Amino acid sequence: MEQDVLMIILFSMIATQRKEARACAVPAREGRCHQEGRKVIESGCADWWQNPLLEKRPRNFGIGQDIQPRRNLSRMVKWPEYVRLQRQKKILNMRLKVPPAIAQFSNTLDRNTAAQTFKLLNKYRPETKAQKKERLHQEATAVQEGKKKEDVSKKPYTVKYGLNHVVGLIESKKASLVLIAHDVDPIELVVFLPALCRKMGVPYAIIKGKARLGTVVHKKTAAVLALTEVKSEDKAELSKLVSAVNEGFISKYEEHRRHWGGGIMGPKAVARQEKKRKAIENAIKI
Repeated sequence: MEQDVLMIILFSMIATQRKEARACAVPAREGRCHQEGRKVIESGCADWWQNPLLEKRPRNFGIGQDIQPRRNLSRMVKWPEYVRLQRQKKILNMRLKVPPAIAQFSNTLDRNTAAQTFKLLNKYRPETKAQKKERLHQEATAVQEGKKKEDVSKKPYTVKYGLNHVVGLIESKKASLVLIAHDVDPIELVVFLPALCRKMGVPYAIIKGKARLGTVVHKKTAAVLALTEVKSEDKAELSKLVSAVNEGFISKYEEHRRHWGGGIMGPKAVARQEKKRKAIENAIKI
């Protein structure tokens, strides 16, 4: 008899525990209350419902965790050899000391004067092959008819190009204005031209871009250009350009001869030097 009573009590306790566990796992619709924005069961079970408001969920960018953010990966790219070489060359030119004869090529003609110069040069671009063929045909026809070829067509005034040709014009003092590219490679080809122009009294200017000079004479690049003669209506403009060019180059030639270039250190080296300077100043104060 006592055993039957104990069994009944045991089964009733198990049934009660199962009901409580079921109530915690599947909360009933009734008995919800609001506490600090959360709905909980009155019996005190764990929260079963999440806050609908946006909550801060910090990302973990460790290995194998959240997706990494987008970055600029150009520093990690394996660039072609020619890109690496031209970048290294630029850095070396900045770091190493550059003698004055080469450093003067960093002093170029200002933008406005260069624009006026190219505006004048474009009026005296050399003939194309088709234009030259047409002119020679007219001259031959005139000679065949018994006329002088000078009466039919005159040889136009054009910009002279070619290093040897221009050097000859400078030495014979026939050049009115000489334009030198600042990025000729190797620089030894034109490094003597400023001194030669100054000695012969020929106005010269250093202009950015051998490709810009090349477009004037229908070439990819041109190291040096020269003007010998211009039309009467353009002589005033040429004289203005010559005076502006002389102020920037021939009058400052001695100054450019004394100034070395390069010696520009990187940000890390500058920071180290600044740190040393501050340490020395602090040591002196103590």
